[in-house]
Amino acid sequence: MTVPAHVRLHPAAAALAPAMREWRHHIHAHPETAFEEVQTSAFVAEKLRSFGLEVTAGVGRTGVVGTLRGRKPGPRAIALRAEMDALHIEEANDLPYRSVNPGRMHACGHDGHTAALLGPRRSWRRIPTSRGRCTSSSSRRRRTRAVRAR
Repeated sequence: MTVPAHVRLHPAAAALAPAMREWRHHIHAHPETAFEEVQTSAFVAEKLRSFGLEVTAGVGRTGVVGTLRGRKPGPRAIALRAEMDALHIEEANDLPYRSVNPGRMHACGHDGHTAALLGPRRSWRRIPTSRGRCTSSSSRRRRTRAVRAR
């Protein structure tokens, strides 16, 4: 990853860049459209579990929620959310990580959005959380609204 000279990244953030790039390329190469993100949600859930987060899968059909609870219960929460669906577009480039699914492509940036939020999720276990919880959701906006309405 090339970072402009005027941008100063914290060393922990810079250390995540290679993994985040790898995750983005994997998600980009295996696009799934709305409510069909079975492999993508399994990929995200597996990553969240490997980071030590509590995982709830199948939210709104294919959504995934990862939760890190503090040492003590509390009302505070931090939430991050990413969409992970692709579009019905034929990919016309020749990248090594181009779509392997005909007629589907991550032309909307959700592959980058999901990978960019997996990075902080990986770091959460290293941050001492005393109260409350950190939650993250990978889903479609409609699913998020449906879950809130319950």
